[in-house]
Amino acid sequence: MGVESVGENEVRAAVERLGVDGYEIVQCDPALADTAAFCEAYGYLPENSANTIIVIGKTEPPKYAACVVLATTRLDVNRVVRHRFGAKKASFASGEQTVDITGMMIGGVTPFALPADLPIWVDSRVVERERLLFGGGSRSCKVVGPPALLTNQAQVEVVEGLAFIPEA
Repeated sequence: MGVESVGENEVRAAVERLGVDGYEIVQCDPALADTAAFCEAYGYLPENSANTIIVIGKTEPPKYAACVVLATTRLDVNRVVRHRFGAKKASFASGEQTVDITGMMIGGVTPFALPADLPIWVDSRVVERERLLFGGGSRSCKVVGPPALLTNQAQVEVVEGLAFIPEA
């Protein structure tokens, strides 16, 4: 399934094609691209940050999906993701698999400019937020905008209970 390297320009073009108003591209220091560091340095709330995680269903052949969850939640890989794949096992894709599938740098993976045949499963809590912070395809920028940036994509499916709030 691998794709060529996806850069900021491809992500910007993909976001523009969605026809959604009210988004912006925010530049950042690549050393601060990870969610917690970015939020602290630039004043964004983690509960408005959406992380895109590539998962693999251990089937023959393997199945992949991109999952979008709030930074304050945890993806339910062992139950919900596994069940959606119809697999006995599911796991997070490795960093190498993530780069191969998305063409994006770790720390910049975003639900925009992904391969058209890659399902995007979005936790229902994500679309309840007014504005969200997404990766920008690289570690140098983020996309900030409304949930319609997700829901206007054909391969997006909103999934109730895809993520859970971790116990303290």
